[in-house]
Order: sequence, then structure tokens, then C-alpha cells
Amino acid sequence: MGQVQEPDQAAVEAYLMPGPGANRPSLSWAASMLAGVTSLREPLTVSQGPRTADKLAEVFGLHTVGDLLRHYPRRYYTRGELTDLSSLREGDHVTVLARIVSIADHPLPSTPGKGRRSRTEVIVTDERAKLVLTFFSNSRTRPPYLRPLAPGMIGMFAGTVSSFRGRRQLVHPECELLPGAPPNADLTNELAAEFATEVIPVYPASAKFQSWRIAKAVGTVLDSLNVMPDPLPGELRERHGLIGWSEAIRAIHRPLDEADRTRARDRLKWDEAFMLQAALAQRRLAAAALPAMPRPHVDGGIAGEFDARLPFTLTKGQVAVGETIAADLACAYPMHRLLQGEVGSGKTVIAIRAMLQVVDAGGQAALLAPTEVLAQQHYRSICDMLGPLAQRGQLGGSSRATGVVLLTGSVSAAARRSALADAFTGDAGIVIGTHALLEEQVQFADLGLVVIDEQHRFGVEQRDALRAKAADNRPHVLVMTATPIPRTVAMTVYGDLETSTLTELPAGRSAIATHVVPAADKPRYLERAWERVREEVSRGQQAYVVCPRIGDGPDTDTDTDEAGYPGEDEFADVDMTGGVPRGVVGTRRQPLSVLDVAATLDAGPLAGLRLGILHGRLHPEEKDRVMRDFAAGDIDVLVATTVIEVGVDVPNATAMVIMDAERFGVSQLHQLRGRVGRGTAAGLCLLVSEAPPATPARERLDAVAATLDGFQLSRLDLEQRREGDVLGAAQAGRRSSLRLLRLLPDEDLIRQAREDATAVVAADPDLAGHPALRAGIDDLLGVHADYLDKT
Repeated sequence: MGQVQEPDQAAVEAYLMPGPGANRPSLSWAASMLAGVTSLREPLTVSQGPRTADKLAEVFGLHTVGDLLRHYPRRYYTRGELTDLSSLREGDHVTVLARIVSIADHPLPSTPGKGRRSRTEVIVTDERAKLVLTFFSNSRTRPPYLRPLAPGMIGMFAGTVSSFRGRRQLVHPECELLPGAPPNADLTNELAAEFATEVIPVYPASAKFQSWRIAKAVGTVLDSLNVMPDPLPGELRERHGLIGWSEAIRAIHRPLDEADRTRARDRLKWDEAFMLQAALAQRRLAAAALPAMPRPHVDGGIAGEFDARLPFTLTKGQVAVGETIAADLACAYPMHRLLQGEVGSGKTVIAIRAMLQVVDAGGQAALLAPTEVLAQQHYRSICDMLGPLAQRGQLGGSSRATGVVLLTGSVSAAARRSALADAFTGDAGIVIGTHALLEEQVQFADLGLVVIDEQHRFGVEQRDALRAKAADNRPHVLVMTATPIPRTVAMTVYGDLETSTLTELPAGRSAIATHVVPAADKPRYLERAWERVREEVSRGQQAYVVCPRIGDGPDTDTDTDEAGYPGEDEFADVDMTGGVPRGVVGTRRQPLSVLDVAATLDAGPLAGLRLGILHGRLHPEEKDRVMRDFAAGDIDVLVATTVIEVGVDVPNATAMVIMDAERFGVSQLHQLRGRVGRGTAAGLCLLVSEAPPATPARERLDAVAATLDGFQLSRLDLEQRREGDVLGAAQAGRRSSLRLLRLLPDEDLIRQAREDATAVVAADPDLAGHPALRAGIDDLLGVHADYLDKT
């Protein structure tokens, strides 16, 4: 529950003391309740009345009976487990069970414009300590909504703990008197015997709609809920020992004991896992049934010549994944494949080989990148790797050459016109770009393959818009990510995609040593970090310094998609004089910025070195110039934001210092350090942080320093994120559909549900024989189902 505000007096009076003056439902509403709840899609106005239904929709986004019943309790209390008054801390939001000891009214001095006011103090006790409940009124008499309260009564009181004159208090708490509790009952004996065994559900709530009001609303539905068809097939329920749906819904909201609650959670987790996997299985089948232009391998084509030109040998993993993708492209239905791999595992080479196979077959390929820096990097690296094979119509170009063009928001008007023309005529076999590729003016002669790099940075509509540029709206699709994805995430978020994984690094890649630099505790360590950077430069190498903020705007002027983790931006104030931060732990400060750090380093620890600056607000031409200078070795140290997180490939860069490292996510830190160690020289990554030892932030950094296994780190990252974040709920425009299922703890369940759902859908693709399951998928997933269809 959130901060409790002063209650509406009429509403509280009607709630605590229903009577002739209370709001009563209309006769038509009451009559509809006699028939009982017959559908999970029934609007809440039918069972709750318009006022309560409107509030549930406003506060929680709950509109139907199904929505309300899936608003599960977040925890449970028994009477004896409610908050001990002696343990209350200021600022805590608490629910206490206590007996009223006394009630006293105190007049307050009159103030201009407010008239005569009073304060009512209600003293309550749990026999171990006392607590003051304070209520203010604009009259000299006790407010009507307090009239039901009397000494000896027992109730629950919820609010935020504060203090006044040394006494702990709740100001305008919400109150619920316990029905049937005799006045002056012994809290530790009689009441314990009478009430302690009752389980009290505690719901996700707010100050506008408290947990017990949600419980009452749920109770109204449960009391009138008719028997519903069970969405899970009976054979599956029996095989896995699952209780029925109606019993599970009752037990999740009104459990008899812990075992009852566990059985309910187990069953309802299965609902979420099975329905999601059934929806994904339907999409896989539907995709396989759609026709697409086959793009088979052509002997003696540009793809074969490219393979012959490669100056290195492909890893076994690259060969195996390449063969799989080549076979997919030759099929008469669209490929939908996710290619994931460790940083530097060689995904770009696989994408190039796939694009060239499509070009050989007469089609075109589009590569969509999230940033101009990455798009330009792809353009340069692909042109360099193809050499004369990318020089169609140019002197020195191969007879099999194709065109490669770049389309971003910053290209010149002439270059843009030329690129648009080449894409339209088909002269450009490979078109690389950012969101500019999605513009209406961009048309293709025969778009056969869409490659989406770092696809998690694109919304549903953007990905769908690029696919729609194919003539039949069914190109082959390859999505790539360098952020390792746990298997359970791949089975849920990307469950309608086939998955290929690269784990080997190309030969010659060096390991990266990672260390945490505790700048607040040991400032000498930071001095040594800058010395290490100078040593790398003296050996002819280059380095990155990464900061979370740009520094020329407000607090939020960051290039990062991940601002870190909640509650972890309160570390020491920093004085960068001499490159050594110092301060007092616990004071809030802005994240370190590129502009400030670059100026300090240039005047201090790295004086005399050639420093460059790169961030998202630079003009695109300036960004391109800086990257070219850094790649050419004309810049020793590049001070940048996370704009360099993906795609930047400078083999000569061997060192990276990440400032305020605790402000970045685990996967992001892993991505960043992947920018070094890309050549034959060993890489070094230093995580500078002021996070105190033994804090969650420091433990995350220690975990990153302890391993280079991105898949292990991705599991840690997932453990520390909300499920809805991982599932892309924001892109779907609604909250996550998963309320109980957890992707890591429930790995085995998800895997089994995938197998069972695939078998059910294979036997009955339209689920015609499982109407309750079909309806359940629609009710559970809603808009999310459409989102999965476009992933």
C-alpha cells in the first residue's frame, strides 16, 4: 500500500458503518448478481458496481473478473504475524492488529481561512507497545467516520509510521474493525485462539485502494463464481498432479494453509507457462505454413567467393550455425531465427554469409542497427571484408560484386538519393541503416532477408515495418544479440523463433582481465588505474574510459538504455582532482560525465595523451570522424558514453576504465568490456565504483569481474530484474502477463510446458477441441499475444 491520505469521510463511514446512508447498489445490479459470475470476461461493473469497478480500473488497470482474479496476493499473514508495534520504524508502511485503548479530542487554535479545527488521538496497543493514531478535522467535533471506533474494539490499522514529540504515530491511517472480535478480548489468548489461524491475503495495493478492499472485491466474485471450464487438458492435469482451476483460484485467494497455497501456485504457474507456450507453438506452426521465396545456396556465387577471401578459418560453431541458416533460407517458408553469442564470437560474419546467399539467389538483404555509430561500423566492416565484392559497377570491382549502401539520418542528400535509388532498383544487394530504413520512401526491389542487430532495442512496430517492405511481407528474418539470453527467456520471449548460439571465440582472441577498483575505500587504486592506461598507451595500444552521463544537460543526459538498478545511486560525493574521487558515503551526486571526466583526465592523470570524446549528442559527422580517428590510432584514449557498447571493433584497444560502474547493469558491463581484447594483445577492464563492500551493487561488480561467461552473467542479470522488464511488457503496452511464473526458478516447468504445449498444438493447431484453452490464451495474454506474433 502507498502513502495513506486523509480518507473521504462519507466513504469511510459507509465502509465502517453500513446503514441507510450508505451507497447501495441498484436493483438491476443486485439482480445480476443472483445469476452468479459466468465468465472471466464479465466486466467488473456487474459484480462490483460502477464506483468500485471504475476505481479498480483507474488504480490497477483491472477491467474484468479474470483481471481481478489474476490480481494475486503478494504475501499472506496470519493474525499473529501482523506487525509488532514495538518493532515499528519511522517511514515504514505497516498494517497492525491492535486494540483501542482510548480516544481523545484536542481542539486546535483557529487559523485564518481554516476556521475551527481539532485533532483526534486514538491510542492502540498490542499488549507489548502502544501507538498513536492521529486524525485531523475541520470542526470541533469528532469526524463521523471515527464514530464506530470505541475503546476495547479490535481492528487492523494501516499507514506510514512517523513521530511527533517522541511518540510513534500513524496519521489518518486506514481502519478495519474485525467482525466478531469481542470488546476487550485478550489479544494474546482469546483473540489468538479465535483469529490466529485465519490467513489474511495481502494484495498489491495503493493509498487509493487498500488491500482489504481488494480482498472484499475478490471475495464478492469468489462467492458468486460459477463452475468454469478448466483450460488445461484433463490428461495433462492428471499426469502432473495438478488441482482444478476453480479450486486453485479459491486457494490462491483463500488458502486454508501453506500446503493449500502451494498447490494453487503450482497449478496457476502451469496455466501461465502452458498457455504462453501454446500460443508460441501456434505461431511457429502458422509461420511454417506461410509461403516465402526460397533463397538456396548458389554454387560459384558471391557467397563462395567471400568464403575464399576470408583471412581466417571459421570456428566449428560458425560453420554449424551457418549451415543451419543456409538450410533455413532454402525453405519455402520464412526463416525466423535468433542468433545469440558471446561478445566477439563472430556473429557478423555469419550474417554476411546469409545476406550474400540471398543476393546470389536474386534478392536483397537489409541490416537494421539501433545507432548510427553501430550502423556506420557495420557499413565499414562489411565493405572492408567484402573488398571488391562490394564494389558493383566500380573500377576494380569483382564481376560478381553487389552494392552496399548506408542509410542513416545523417547521410548527405546526394548520398541518400543514391542509396534510395540503388535499393529500389536492386543494384544494392545489402542495405545497412538505422531507423531511417523504416521511412516510407525506402523501397526495395526484392527484399529477401531482414537482419536485425541488437533487436531488443527495437519496438514491435519498427521490426514489423521493415518486414512489411518485402513484396509478399514474408522475408526471412535473422535477429542477432550479443547479450546472452538464458534458455528460459529464449523459450518465452523468443519462443516463436528458432535459436542458434555461438559459444566459441575466434582463434587469436585474448582473454580479458577484469578488476573492481574501490575508489572510495582505496583511492590509490584509482591512481594505479590511470597509470595502467598510460602503460598500455606507451606500448602502442589504446583505451576507453566509459561514463554514464554526457555532462552538457540535465541529470538524465545519458546514452544508456539501462540507468542501473533502483536505489543504487547514493554513493560518495566525488572530487576528481588528480583523478582520485573522495567523499562521504551516503551523499547523493550526479553520475560522472564524459565532459567533466575528459577535462580532468586531460589536465591531470592522462595529461599529454591524445584524448577524444564520443557521445550521442555529437553531430553524426563528428561521431563518425572520432570513430575513424580512434580506429586509425590517432586517438589514444576515447572518453565515451555507452554509445560504444555494441559493434565497435578496434583490435588495438586493450584497456577500458568504466566510471561509476555500479550504475550499469550486469549484461551492459559485459557488453562494454567486450570492446577490448579483440586483437592478439590481452584485454584489461577496470570497474571503478564507490559502492560499499557487501552491498548488492558491489556484489554485482564482483560477479562480473569473476567470470567472462556471458550466459552465467545473464542469469544473474535476470535474477535482479522484474519479469516484466525481461518480457518486454513496455513494448507490448501493458503489464507482464506472468504473475506467478519466474523464468529461472521455474526453468524445468517451462521446459515441460513447452513440450506438452507443442504436442497439443501439433495435434490440434486451432485448438478446436480445447475451447477453454483457446479462450484462456486470449484472456491471459490479451494484447501480449499480438506482441508475440510480431516478435
